[in-house]
Amino acid sequence: MVTAGPTVEKIDPVRFISNFSTGKMGYAIAEALASEGAKVLLVSGPVRLTVSHPLVSRIDVTSADEMFEICQSLFPTCDGAVMTAAVADYSPVHIAEEKLKRVGNNWTLELKANRDIAAELGKMKRTDQMLIGFALETQNELDNAQLKMERKNLDMIVLNSLREEGAGFGHDTNKVTLLERKGHISEYALKSKREVASDIVEKIAELLSLPA
Repeated sequence: MVTAGPTVEKIDPVRFISNFSTGKMGYAIAEALASEGAKVLLVSGPVRLTVSHPLVSRIDVTSADEMFEICQSLFPTCDGAVMTAAVADYSPVHIAEEKLKRVGNNWTLELKANRDIAAELGKMKRTDQMLIGFALETQNELDNAQLKMERKNLDMIVLNSLREEGAGFGHDTNKVTLLERKGHISEYALKSKREVASDIVEKIAELLSLPA
């Protein structure tokens, strides 16, 4: 299973909270896995991308809650999951049924925390499953990624930084560092997202071949 893209958290019928994720990295990973013979369930937030590989089955969702429910349902049937999606951390407490009108110069929006999908899957993870997460950091990158990996019971985390030109959201390239649960760290040069996806899939295959 691979998750990709952003989630959209509605405020009213015409407004929402989201982020700049394009889904390119997740889609590239899904296709790279399929190219190696894996049957991939691609759980996708709203993106302007298509996937044509016959081994990739796409499941479209909109909100963080929808992605949570689908992932929790599918994960027990999977050998593992790559959690690439940029899921919104918060969503509005109340969704207005009608368009909210402008009133005054200030507007306060009450938000609630969304469930952490990767962390919940980490609690469910069996010993024969692999769980891989992503971390987009702007400071203390390695330390924060390491803490996230341990907190969410991940086997590996893919770190990229907004400090790196050409990396992160909105680019066709990415520069990543792979941190493994057993302590090994692999740093890669700036590459196309398709090449990065191949590096990640190669590392997954390597980890699967290692003794527990």
